[in-house]
Amino acid sequence: MPTFEKRNYNYSEWTKQRFSEVVTVSGPGTLIFLAGVGAEDETGTMGTILYPGDVLGQSRYAFDKVKRLLARHRATVADIVKIVAYVTDIRSAGDYFKCLGEALGDAPRPAHTFLNINQLAHPGMLVEIDVTAVVSREPL
Repeated sequence: MPTFEKRNYNYSEWTKQRFSEVVTVSGPGTLIFLAGVGAEDETGTMGTILYPGDVLGQSRYAFDKVKRLLARHRATVADIVKIVAYVTDIRSAGDYFKCLGEALGDAPRPAHTFLNINQLAHPGMLVEIDVTAVVSREPL
């Protein structure tokens, strides 16, 4: 019977004791689970949202953060198998999907769910992206 190992990671101080930013599950491969990624200022006070009122700016920042978090685990956007995106205004779908296309480039398109919800974790947060990736390499 194959065994697996689960590891939790936090890179931003404010997330500690709240949730894991990344969870990996490794065995024959490594699953990488990113917590919902938005435009939270990684170096600022908890709840500070960058690009207020700008869903395009928030989406681009969130996808940049996704890429950086994946890279810390030797993964790229090509390793993403599932995305769940949450927006607070369905009219932002065009801007969000523009950023998705920019972020993924020529990578295979993962399974994707797009949801319009009432609000996100912090006031002013317009988009949040939940990502699952898998790599066939050993964990860090």
